[in-house]
Amino acid sequence: MSEPPAVPELGSGLSREQAEALRDSLAPEERERTERTVADLLDLLGKTDAMAVLSAFAFAEGSLRFSELEGELDAAPNTLSTRLGELTDAGLLDRESYDEIPPRVEYTPTAKAEALFPVFAHLHHWAIEHEL
Repeated sequence: MSEPPAVPELGSGLSREQAEALRDSLAPEERERTERTVADLLDLLGKTDAMAVLSAFAFAEGSLRFSELEGELDAAPNTLSTRLGELTDAGLLDRESYDEIPPRVEYTPTAKAEALFPVFAHLHHWAIEHEL
């Protein structure tokens, strides 16, 4: 039995052939878990303002407050609140509330979210070269 291919660094990018070889090297249970995780992630990121929220964190220095995100994204407060909750529940953001008047809440990306940040750089690079 041959050894499965080494998992390349996320930031290195994969050719279609490398991605296919990696996928095919997974045990059936691991492949199913991986595909379910990807589908769940895409479902979450496909929701209104989810990509915009994570993109804001990808290009920010540290934590962001609700009001900063609301102003930057021009998102409806209820939608932004829902999305921040979902991203927090998914383990992509940490929420810290401070007992102050007025109340202050800051969101910080987790290591899980930071691992997605190269995707935003790739998307911006793509957008520079292509137009829809």
